Amino acid sequence: MTNIIDHVGISVTDFDKSRAFYVAALGTLGIKVIGDFSEGDGKYLGFGKERPTFWVGTGKMVRGEAHIAFIARSRADVESFYTAALANGGRDHGKPGLRPHYHADYYAAYVLDPDGHNVEAVYHGD
Repeated sequence: MTNIIDHVGISVTDFDKSRAFYVAALGTLGIKVIGDFSEGDGKYLGFGKERPTFWVGTGKMVRGEAHIAFIARSRADVESFYTAALANGGRDHGKPGLRPHYHADYYAAYVLDPDGHNVEAVYHGD
């Protein structure tokens, strides 16, 4: 698979709450904090597997409108992501299951993060 995005960043209103949410939810997908720093009045966390490709940081946010989909290694990882996200401040936005309107093996779960961003874990099958 060839990636086309180098990195994505979103602003959050409660950095500590978002840190707990993303550390728990993304940890189930093998994604960890790689960058963690402050600059001026801002705080930033970079998540990834080898390098930071997803960033959260303090800043002005009008409303949560981002949709971010993370690759899962299995259906079980999708389910773990969903459970961890809900246990850490996320809200249900689509229980784990097949989404055949995308393709026959598209297995995903959707949650809203503490700011209302739509966060997805997806497994495309073997």
